[in-house]
Amino acid sequence: MRRHVVALAVTDAAPTFELAVPCEVFGIDRSDLADPWYELRLCAGEPEPVRTAAGLVVPAPYSLDDLPEADTVVVAACSRSVQASPPAELLEAVREAHRLGRRIVSLCSGAYVLAAAGLLDGRRATTHWMNAVDFAQRFPAVDFDPTALYTEDSSILTSAGTGSAIDLCLHLVRRDHGSAIANEVARRMVVPPHREGGQTQYAKPLVQAERDPSLAPVLDWARDHMHEPLSVPQLAREARLGERTFARRFRDALGTTPLQWLLQERVRLAQELLETTDDPVENISQRTGFGSATNLRHHFGRLVGVSPQTYRHVFRHRAAGRRPDGRGESGREERGPGQAPHTMEVEVEVP
Repeated sequence: MRRHVVALAVTDAAPTFELAVPCEVFGIDRSDLADPWYELRLCAGEPEPVRTAAGLVVPAPYSLDDLPEADTVVVAACSRSVQASPPAELLEAVREAHRLGRRIVSLCSGAYVLAAAGLLDGRRATTHWMNAVDFAQRFPAVDFDPTALYTEDSSILTSAGTGSAIDLCLHLVRRDHGSAIANEVARRMVVPPHREGGQTQYAKPLVQAERDPSLAPVLDWARDHMHEPLSVPQLAREARLGERTFARRFRDALGTTPLQWLLQERVRLAQELLETTDDPVENISQRTGFGSATNLRHHFGRLVGVSPQTYRHVFRHRAAGRRPDGRGESGREERGPGQAPHTMEVEVEVP
């Protein structure tokens, strides 16, 4: 099986963090998790050296002509000058990549490049909330969502700033390799395993919420009791808070309701079990608290976009390749699961 090539478009004076995120996620050899892993190619239109906004030199041995040859094209955040007037060769390269059916991704202000190329017209997209007014005025044909962490519209994905770039890159790993592997990458990066793209940009990151002394214990407790019927009053009692206070703190911290969080966690656990065990769907429905296979299929299909059986079939090679000692067919150690959802390469979309 050949490597999935990710081409990262590098422009001069780009913000360092958003440029570093795809390098961390796709550029480090993680073939102990999935073999083959990605191949990252840094592509630039300017002659070397290209520097970040912080002055770091970025080796970019590939040119913009190489962008359309990749499976996934990532346009990282860019400087104000690039936002105002993206290079014509970069616009043409992303247009050609889109024409060839490549997956196109922007991180933070990279959305300006995609919008200027006409790729976002009529599509839902986002960027950093501080650019919301400017972006919406410059590109009125875009279905702009200033609050989303990241968006996905067919083969085009956009993210908000900084931490959202991590969320979107992990979402891509989840689509390509499944939840267990994406969660392990997140664990190695010491970041939350998953945040829904529809969460508000203004919500506190999950990692902060789990340090909240009033919420961390109840989140851990709930994950240990997913097989039980759980309710908001029960969670509030476990947190030793009034029901209204608990619900308010929960939404402030995680950007979602307790019941929606429970549903997402149950589906994520189901994904993990489908990937890593041979348990029948009926057993998984009991272990995840859905109670019945019918309930599991309904909620799983609504959130993930496919049935549990189809999901298991797509990622069966991941589960089948693991040995009882936790090592894959190659004998390399394969780390364990966590929690998270989202789609795969079967032309199905997942939230």
